[in-house]
Amino acid sequence: MPLSFATNGMMYGRYRLIERIGAGGMATVWRASDEALDREVAVKVFTATATTPEAIRLQEREARTAAGHTHHGLVTLLDAGVDQSEEHGDRIFLVMELIDGFDLKVYLENNPLTARDIAYIGHDVAEALEYLHHHDIVHRDIKPANIMLSGFRGGGTRPRAKLTDFGIALPTDRITPAEGTTTGTAAYLSPEQANLDLVGPPTDIYALGLVLLECFTRQIAFPGDAVQSALSRLMRDPEIPETLDPEWRVLLKAMTAREPKARPTATEAMLSLRDLVISNIGRRRTDEDGDTVVPFNEASRIAAVRRLAVLDTEPEDELDRITSIAARALKAPVALISIVDSDRIWFKSRHGVTFDQIARDPGLSASAVLRQEPWIIEDAAKDPRSSENPLVMGDFGLRFYAGVPLTTTDGYSIGTLCVLGFEPRSVSDDDIATLVDLAAMAITRIEGSASALGRSSTGLS
Repeated sequence: MPLSFATNGMMYGRYRLIERIGAGGMATVWRASDEALDREVAVKVFTATATTPEAIRLQEREARTAAGHTHHGLVTLLDAGVDQSEEHGDRIFLVMELIDGFDLKVYLENNPLTARDIAYIGHDVAEALEYLHHHDIVHRDIKPANIMLSGFRGGGTRPRAKLTDFGIALPTDRITPAEGTTTGTAAYLSPEQANLDLVGPPTDIYALGLVLLECFTRQIAFPGDAVQSALSRLMRDPEIPETLDPEWRVLLKAMTAREPKARPTATEAMLSLRDLVISNIGRRRTDEDGDTVVPFNEASRIAAVRRLAVLDTEPEDELDRITSIAARALKAPVALISIVDSDRIWFKSRHGVTFDQIARDPGLSASAVLRQEPWIIEDAAKDPRSSENPLVMGDFGLRFYAGVPLTTTDGYSIGTLCVLGFEPRSVSDDDIATLVDLAAMAITRIEGSASALGRSSTGLS
């Protein structure tokens, strides 16, 4: 689409179009500059001019749906309007946050995903669907092209998925069988859509199941033209590879069940995917071929702890400042730099407690070192990972835990930087980012101290 539909490439006298970054059947998406606020945004310009009641209804529906619902798993709508510079008719446009990344369709065309990455993506989308379904909205067009990966470059980074495109989303009480079947992308239609039945939240779960399956196989489960693809799912279930872990097979089979009532809810799918993230434990090492997952080796991890000679050492002001900052930044009564030994958890730095170690078995940091991602427990009394922990059930009264691993330069998690609380609470992405940054400072200090000690013992300076 040329820029001629906007005066000098400017829409609404504010948004300067820079380059086209996506196109679909209904709209084109542009990278643009918001001249008023000096920021980059994404501008979605509907391809069809808003001249018919149906076109106007579909375009206004997306604007209303996106504007009325804000969630970290949804692409944020910033503005909307009608551009009247085109002589052939007015065009509705939406201004959205610009995602630094790719859509899942583009990413899969060029890159494989680990099981853990797939679990993260599925979790984020399921969480967004939980929010939409709670507000009685069915998306109806879950597909890789409508899932944005924010800031994901592989190599061990955590993918952050955001759901976009609400052009055919509808309140559940307004979806008729006819309307449910005439929209959506054929490859990801649910059996009830293909069978002219009423659609609802299970429709989105079925489509998400097909998307996650495609992440593993990098092939569409039901290929062919629109009719062939739609009819195939009425006659058979998608083929789930035998090579997948049993937990994945069970979940994908449930999500893609032909009977809507047999599928999990968005909440159930989200919790199952969270458990799959946790179970895909490993130490990441990057080689020439890319990111691979190396089985966790406790003996090697303990050797790394010993090599750093950090256990039972004197307090360090720099590390104490880090725990103090962590406690203050997250408004937590307790902050710890924990080193996980073979039979104990020793606190290199502690803020808010007087004891300097606990047995390894009840310590949540012992679980946190098994992963390369933040370990967040918002309500320890209700979370199955911690509800029977002695620190939760006993006099200590732990209710909240947020820890990030202290990972050495050669890839071993020797402990955590964590904050604890005695009331249930949540954390924001900024809170987690703060902990990650502080943990990086802490491990740099610990490794630097070990290096200095090594030079001193050999007489080097």
